Amino acid sequence: MNSDNDLQIAGDILEVQHLLQPPREHPVTVAEFVGLARAIAADRAQWEHLVEYDATSRWYHRLRTGPGYEVWLLSWVPGQGSGLHDHGRSSGVLTVLEGTLTERTERGTRALSAGAQRVFAPGYVHEVVNDALEPAVSLHVYYPGLTEMPMHTAAAAACEARPVTA
Repeated sequence: MNSDNDLQIAGDILEVQHLLQPPREHPVTVAEFVGLARAIAADRAQWEHLVEYDATSRWYHRLRTGPGYEVWLLSWVPGQGSGLHDHGRSSGVLTVLEGTLTERTERGTRALSAGAQRVFAPGYVHEVVNDALEPAVSLHVYYPGLTEMPMHTAAAAACEARPVTA
């Protein structure tokens, strides 16, 4: 199992640009989904004019679909959050386009500023919150397309994190 310490030793593979292949029209690997997210993030004309901010709830817009995947654009005003959740059977790539978001997991809290990416597998439990004073925008790629987003309580997440002993 990788740990943050392993990452510090080996480095982040997503930061080694020459190892990332150009995105296919329809990605099929994790690296290709990361590449798709980076390509969309870099082309502001694809998404910037669509962004809206809603003071009552997180705003979202499905930006693109492909065979078995979807791409979502979300905006977050200060104080808005996702609640503790997972993505069912979907894997995903979260990319911060503007602003700063905070991701909380059982392993800790990390600030994600513009350009930061997180890759996650099915069952990954986290909470994303805009703890900053400025709005934020993020891009989410899900494969397969997102069909469920089970919510968790902090107590249940802590229990899930503890190893079961016989």
